[in-house]
Amino acid sequence: MFSRFEWMMALRYLRARRQEGFISVIAWFSLMGIALGVATLIIVMSVMNGFRQELLGRILGLNGHLSVQGQFRELKDFDSIAGRLRDLKGVTVVTPLIEGQVMATSRGAAQGAVVRGIRPSDLSSRSLIAENIARGSLDDFQDGKTVVIGDRLAQKMGLGVGDRITLISPKGNATAFGTVPRTAAYRIAATFEVGMFEYDSSFVFMPLGTAQVYFKYPKGAVSSLEVFIDDPDQAVDVKVRIAKSVKGIGRIHDWQQANASFFNAIQVERNVMFLILTLIILVAAFNIISSMIMLVKDKGRDIAILRTMGATRGMIMRVFLIAGAGVGVIGTLAGAIMGIAFAQNIEAIRQWIQGLTGTELFAAEIYFLSQLPAVIDWNEVVAVLAMALALSFLATIYPSWRAARTDPAEALRYE
Repeated sequence: MFSRFEWMMALRYLRARRQEGFISVIAWFSLMGIALGVATLIIVMSVMNGFRQELLGRILGLNGHLSVQGQFRELKDFDSIAGRLRDLKGVTVVTPLIEGQVMATSRGAAQGAVVRGIRPSDLSSRSLIAENIARGSLDDFQDGKTVVIGDRLAQKMGLGVGDRITLISPKGNATAFGTVPRTAAYRIAATFEVGMFEYDSSFVFMPLGTAQVYFKYPKGAVSSLEVFIDDPDQAVDVKVRIAKSVKGIGRIHDWQQANASFFNAIQVERNVMFLILTLIILVAAFNIISSMIMLVKDKGRDIAILRTMGATRGMIMRVFLIAGAGVGVIGTLAGAIMGIAFAQNIEAIRQWIQGLTGTELFAAEIYFLSQLPAVIDWNEVVAVLAMALALSFLATIYPSWRAARTDPAEALRYE
């Protein structure tokens, strides 16, 4: 498509001589602008993907994909209902659960917490908890007055394995003097750290039988059944099957309903960031236009001489297309390499910057996660590269067309 002569002339024009240094500087700035735009876009998209995947993994690792709750406070005869749900297509695990809010106190410190009553065997099968035990062991979490709490909650209250934590329920016991909050002390069997601040600082797991006594549930009743399925994206379809199975018994919520506002906010932010950062590449493309127009103006005499020697308008146009596109291609590839390398090592870079500046760049209390995640979506990378290359090629069309329309007689006359 392009002849050797056209490549030679384009490369020569990109290597500007001393008197053309200003044009060369503009071309370099255009190249750097595209590289930075592509790199920034890849990094930001990877971090947003990482946030969504990490949050989704932790939320769905600790919470069921669907929740079946009683019509009122209790879900009775839960074992038979759970057995029916386990037989449904797509359902992998069904876990009975009692959940309630309490005030946790110890050694003068107080903290709001969420108590989850769960069978010890079910808790041991939760890989997110079992694989992230910070202190102690789940072997000590048996029926009785033992609990497993988040490690950040333990640190905040100065507690360790074997210490006792007091839980105060606002739904107390009725007495002649009014309602008295229900209070009980439990021994800490283990602490966990899943890497999500909300869970590590406020969750308390209690044996199911103990939770039934503490929250005053009948022996055969729980507050809900947590349902895990093969594919979280199929939650709506499985929800329909569950609704038929437990018709008239309880209410059903899926993870998309429970976290809709949260994940919708992430998606909106992701789209807005993509549009804003695309402007960086667009500005760099305009720089290519300006630098190429200046190059065409500066090379007017050369173009006229080439035309008089037999070069066609198509040849002249292709020379400047190669020159302008070369800046875009090199900038795009350089930006892709920088962006991918940065995204793959973003946590190490964050730690290095924190150590250098002595500041905390990623507070877990604000961003929910204890590490900065980044997941590279190669389809997105290809889309970003295609967009950057397309803008670069489009930016060279007008200057190249203008160069091809140069009148040799007019150009030589003014020289």
